[in-house]
Amino acid sequence: MAMIGAAPILTLFLPLFLSFSVSQGKQSWEQKYPFIKPASSFSSSSSSSSSGSGADRAYDYIIVGGGTAGCPLAATLSRNFSVLLLERGGVPFGNLNVSYMKNFHLSLADTSPTSASQAFASTDGVINSRGRVLGGGSSINAGFYSRANPRYVRKVGWDEKVANESFNWVEKQIVYRPKLAPWQKAVRDGLLEVGVSPFNGFSYDHLYGTKVGGTIFDHFGLRHSAAELLASATPENLRVLIHATVLKIVFDTTGNKPRAVGVLFKDEHGRQHQANLAGTRWSEVVLTAGAMGSPQLLMLSGVGPAAELRRLNIPAVLENEFVGKGMVDNPMNSVFVPSARAVEQSLIQTVGITRKGVYIEASSGFGQSQDSIRCNHGIFSAEIGQLSTIPPKQRTREAILAYTKTKKDLPHEAFKGGFILEKVANPKSTGHLTLTTTDVDENPSVTFNYFKHPYDLQRCVDGIRTVEMVLRSRNFTNFSQCDKVSVERLLNMSVKANVNLIPKHTNDSKSLEQFCKDTVITIWHYHGGCHVEKVVSPDYQVIGVQGLRVVDGSTFNQSPGTNPQATVMMMGRYMGVKILRERLGSSAGI
Repeated sequence: MAMIGAAPILTLFLPLFLSFSVSQGKQSWEQKYPFIKPASSFSSSSSSSSSGSGADRAYDYIIVGGGTAGCPLAATLSRNFSVLLLERGGVPFGNLNVSYMKNFHLSLADTSPTSASQAFASTDGVINSRGRVLGGGSSINAGFYSRANPRYVRKVGWDEKVANESFNWVEKQIVYRPKLAPWQKAVRDGLLEVGVSPFNGFSYDHLYGTKVGGTIFDHFGLRHSAAELLASATPENLRVLIHATVLKIVFDTTGNKPRAVGVLFKDEHGRQHQANLAGTRWSEVVLTAGAMGSPQLLMLSGVGPAAELRRLNIPAVLENEFVGKGMVDNPMNSVFVPSARAVEQSLIQTVGITRKGVYIEASSGFGQSQDSIRCNHGIFSAEIGQLSTIPPKQRTREAILAYTKTKKDLPHEAFKGGFILEKVANPKSTGHLTLTTTDVDENPSVTFNYFKHPYDLQRCVDGIRTVEMVLRSRNFTNFSQCDKVSVERLLNMSVKANVNLIPKHTNDSKSLEQFCKDTVITIWHYHGGCHVEKVVSPDYQVIGVQGLRVVDGSTFNQSPGTNPQATVMMMGRYMGVKILRERLGSSAGI
């Protein structure tokens, strides 16, 4: 996010630069990552046609999901063993909608089948997204990087030394110090003025007070996702297949316990293939498909609640009532602050970590052409949420598509200004995930039960009150000149600007409790569904099954840090190191 002042020049020349680099071959991702191939290059005895290679090879590890955890895990395990990494989406490299900070909103707005993000709406009425691209959520998020609290690391039983080494491994490769944008400075100074102190400067650490965190956007505004951690792999030991959608895990059920022996997946042409594990007791399938994908795949493979499996006629391999349970999303609410002048674009840079259980963050400006105004801009949208007028039972897919096509175009002036956001940390409200179909391409149904627990609602109110104090602070009003607009009016504007499927109330600005309920949105930090000691053991092996682990945010009871991506990337590296050391001891050389 540094050098943002040069954005107009970069907007003109960056596509040309990337095109030139690729044409010269020096920066081609195919050359940098020669092990990444289309799924159709794989062949197996179950394929409808044979081409490429893979039929006769078995792998020490098959990793399902090339996302925030899957990429560092694959890179690490490939140091000593053969690894097959399967990703249902494409690559982020050369995709300006993913790679360029100014286009942050575009991948979220894209609802096409090949989009880097897959949109879904929870039954609560909150619109959300899941990654569908190599790098996963780290390829479509706002880029903020902040470590988990050391207490969190100890609580989950991780080795602190290995965890810190794993954080460092990630940071040396893809994390940067941002150049603080004016909006972020104003919010920083406002937070300090109202008592969210001390100022901890620039830090990756999770510390009470106000700080500036890291970013995975470099000084040119280019994203560096977890996919780039694959550059640390041992190329001859790693194979990455893109557009490889895993349909189910294959089990051998002849022993005392079911054992994962491979996976069935389809390629970009719809042809099915089976990838097999090597026949050693160490060989494993590892799910890193995220909080939506991992519980979904377990159930589609016959591991889950008995009633859920029977309902969709899925043969049971192992009944476990806890798969898909304990789903949590950190509720977020935002206040839109208009500006009389254009405001420099910024994503999350400053954060206020309060002792009230809420985090205060900010974003500002808009950085794309007139054409992109017609898109849905996700959590930063200033579009009128007309869907809120549609009764819940009538919010069909057709109604949503019709709304998307017919909503009004907005002028650029609607995007001047910025947002101050508050996120509830460690919510007590929980929900569940269920299958609606056996089609893996369809999203499962998920309920988060935002604010069902009264403690979460009270923390949201505390967060909005902190935001109100920042809005009234001298430091912020001197920058934004918003002192002429009452806070009540800003709250009313935020209700109209909010995009979710929840009906609005006329008294939102009078009751902060109602404001929280009606304007709740997501910051994509949802987690759960495969909790430790219920679905997986403390070393993330699926309970009751051999040769199968889950290593991703679905195992979390709470979202670590202000943003979980740092910890999820660390987790992938950490588990790779732990597996190698457990298997090889000191000879692992890591």
